Amino acid sequence: MDNNSRRDFLKKTLIASTAVGLGGILPGFSAKSYNRIVGANEKMRVSVMGVNSRGAALAQNFASQAQSEVIHVCDVDSRAIDKCKEGLAKFQKTTVTGFKDFRKSLESKDVDIFVVAAPDHWHAPAAILASQAGKSVYLEKPCSHNPREGELLIAAANKYGNVIQMGNQRRSWPNVVKGIEEVHNGTIGKVFYAKTWYTNNRPSIGIGKKTAVPSWLDFDLWQGPAPRAAFQDNLLHYNWHWFWNWGTGEALNNGTHMVDLARWGLQVDYPTRVSSNGGRYAYQDDWQTPDTQVISLEFGPDKMITWEGRSCNAMTTEGSNVGVMFYGSKGSLQIDGANSYKLFDIQGKLVKEVKDSGPINTASLSSPSQQLDALHMQNMFAAIKNNGNLNSDILSGHKSTLLVQLGNIALRAGKQLEINSQNGHILNDSDAMKNLWSREYAKGWEPKV
Repeated sequence: MDNNSRRDFLKKTLIASTAVGLGGILPGFSAKSYNRIVGANEKMRVSVMGVNSRGAALAQNFASQAQSEVIHVCDVDSRAIDKCKEGLAKFQKTTVTGFKDFRKSLESKDVDIFVVAAPDHWHAPAAILASQAGKSVYLEKPCSHNPREGELLIAAANKYGNVIQMGNQRRSWPNVVKGIEEVHNGTIGKVFYAKTWYTNNRPSIGIGKKTAVPSWLDFDLWQGPAPRAAFQDNLLHYNWHWFWNWGTGEALNNGTHMVDLARWGLQVDYPTRVSSNGGRYAYQDDWQTPDTQVISLEFGPDKMITWEGRSCNAMTTEGSNVGVMFYGSKGSLQIDGANSYKLFDIQGKLVKEVKDSGPINTASLSSPSQQLDALHMQNMFAAIKNNGNLNSDILSGHKSTLLVQLGNIALRAGKQLEINSQNGHILNDSDAMKNLWSREYAKGWEPKV
């Protein structure tokens, strides 16, 4: 993908030459929804979609940056809008407008950056709409609900020339970058295997009851592009992760981060073979995705990545609940959840440890992870204003997301998958390619580029 050609749109007026191609667009949305010209020293105006939890943290982070301000927050939960606006008042003086329907925000020419932090089934469709409206997009991981949506995101970025940064923020954490450089520079020799993992002690979600939709929620818009299902009381606001209709399981919820680092370190793109085993073992409830899962990804004859997810047993691996360990001919290198890494010799002896050096210059943010995540946002600002390179452009984001998606597909198909190493497509299972590479959409909500 040509980074430079995608980054000029904020330096000149961009008029949408193609009508928005996703169903349900609000009346009045037209080619007038183009972005304003942003000066070199002018703040970028941000709209955030999905502000109940992660989105609220992102909104505060963007509000704390000298280069940006939040002007819109969007959520189908009216309570989340009010709470987020109240929280933002601590970080900026700018007046914030709330929208139940994010498409109203996209109609505004004042919005420069659109942040997608809604549930997974909304990630790609909302990002495509924002691209068509001429906005830069900060897209939380995973970038898509299924592989076809990832391909559509790449097509959208190519067609509309906008910046799309995926929120795998560790790509911008300084010591993580140094650790990956150690791997690339041969410090641990020839690297052939990366093990990744995530553990937690998530409780049962029980058996949900079909109830009336709460007055504060627009459940129809919450479902958006997903096929319609009845509301039940154990779905919102987090448990949707464990339902295939809206979520993608622990593999994409947390696995995406570490598998991305593994792919980055091994310098691989698409696998040649994928297998996965696991299931819902810990409880008998409504949880559909695996709570215990192992994914194996082979890249030709000499490289491999594995991911182990344990949602209901938090016993650590290599002393951490989350991480990646690179194994090479001369030693090993471990990156955990923090901005740090450890280097071991071939006998397993610790020979070097690089720890987080402390807060960066974002004093208004108290959380260390928020301070580090701000670096990912600043990288995006530079890409928009100065034609800089994104640390996680959408092509790279799709490749990493696809790895764990293929793991889920292998699990659901119940077989090992042979993969085209040029594009990631499944070679030996036409049914999986037909039924799991993409998905069904609610009528009128099919994403198009």
